[in-house]
Amino acid sequence: MDTLISRITIDPAICHGKPCVRGLRYPVETLLELLSSGMTLDEILTDYEDLEREDLLAVLAFAARLAQTRRLQPVNP
Repeated sequence: MDTLISRITIDPAICHGKPCVRGLRYPVETLLELLSSGMTLDEILTDYEDLEREDLLAVLAFAARLAQTRRLQPVNP
C-alpha cells in the first residue's frame, strides 16, 4: 500500500497544496468524486489518458488511510 500512496504528492505550488496524483494537477478529491458518482476505473482512465490504474488505486488507498480513526465521538444534539 505504501508504494501506491507514494503516488500521491502534496506540493504547495500545485493545486494550492491539495493532495494530487503524481503532481499531475489531478486532486485526490476530484478523482474520489468521479468514483463516487459511479464512474468506473476504465471510464476515468479513458477520459484522463495520463492517469494510470495504479493512480486510481492510490487515490482509494489514500482515502482509506485518511478514514482510519481510533474512536468516533457521538454528536450530542
